[in-house]
Amino acid sequence: MSHPRRTLLAALFGCLLGVALAAGALWLSGRGQGRAQLPREDARLLSEVMGRIHEDYVDRTDDHELMRDAIRGMVEDLDPHSAFMDANEFEDLRIATEGNYSGIGIEVTAESGAIVVIAPIDGSPAARAGIRPGDTILAVDGGPVEHARLPDAIARIRGEPGTVVNLTIGRKDVSKPLDVAVERAIVAVHSVRHEMLEPGVGYLRISQFSDTTGPDVGNALRELKRQAGGSLRGLVLDLRNNPGGVLDAAVEVSDAFLERGVIVSAEGRSRESRFRMEAGAGDLAFGAPIAVLINEGSASASEIVAGALRDNGRAKLLGRRTFGKGSVQTVMPVGDGQALKLTTSRYYTPSGASIHERGLEPDIALPPQEMSALGGEGRLVERDADVRTAVAWLAGERSERIAAQAAPDHR
Repeated sequence: MSHPRRTLLAALFGCLLGVALAAGALWLSGRGQGRAQLPREDARLLSEVMGRIHEDYVDRTDDHELMRDAIRGMVEDLDPHSAFMDANEFEDLRIATEGNYSGIGIEVTAESGAIVVIAPIDGSPAARAGIRPGDTILAVDGGPVEHARLPDAIARIRGEPGTVVNLTIGRKDVSKPLDVAVERAIVAVHSVRHEMLEPGVGYLRISQFSDTTGPDVGNALRELKRQAGGSLRGLVLDLRNNPGGVLDAAVEVSDAFLERGVIVSAEGRSRESRFRMEAGAGDLAFGAPIAVLINEGSASASEIVAGALRDNGRAKLLGRRTFGKGSVQTVMPVGDGQALKLTTSRYYTPSGASIHERGLEPDIALPPQEMSALGGEGRLVERDADVRTAVAWLAGERSERIAAQAAPDHR
């Protein structure tokens, strides 16, 4: 398999910049070449407006802050996924993709003028506090939240471990806002967990895609096969409430289950933004049937994996329609420790379908269910209805294969 060496980030983790961050950016080349020339009339207008603000605004202003705000505003309406990041935000991004940061552990998006939770990270303070996908953050410590100033809201949510942030939450089907106190902590992003559900049937949970997810999936599959006596009879791959992550990690995970075939392709304006990634030989599950669990919190990189496995005939999707983020962002350093996160491609599943703002429909639709965390009391298959349905489907799939193998050959 070959793919670009540039880091392509489809999402961020925790209380940092969300998968659908509504902010702006300035179109600058990350390679420092060929900057766009501002038309003379526009340059004159910008200079005049900044001069008026500098001289006549009721409070003193800082020219550098004004320019940064202008840069952010330039792309505020491009799409909700592009962003200009100052040095602190860029450092937050770097830390997030490495798997540890201080916060409460949620992924958010700006949607229809509101800040909406895509998913809490497994085991995070937000998950323990009961924050759910689809919740709307209305206020932080009593101060209202503006979707156009998402970085400011994120900064207010983050803080020192052990301190408490009070969130006002709007929830569908709940008439009054909910007040939720969440104690901040160092969120260690362990993206892969596993266990045996029953003899020969493994469970693999990926909560987000970071730089370590691919190797961790390989290690987990080898351990599951060892526990199964050398061969898995089926696998439940749980991508529910997985908000996405690093594109390369999604490709690596998809490749772990495929012998051949396209994983994902992308189209954009630049040569580097157009690519096609294919699987190489080596199915780590050795053809064992796979049931992939998805829901409305499955976004971006998790949708790439789900689409790749289904379109290649490797798995069935069970659950609810996914979030629908079908674009790729490239992070471009632009000097002074700052960076531009710009949407550069739209990606397509192997069948050529775009899931952007549409999502993936499951093969087997399931009613809304609460997820059960690994490590709770009792067996996961008994506590989680989706997992129970997936195990039942795998049993039926195995029965069909056994019957087909036992049928006489009339050729």
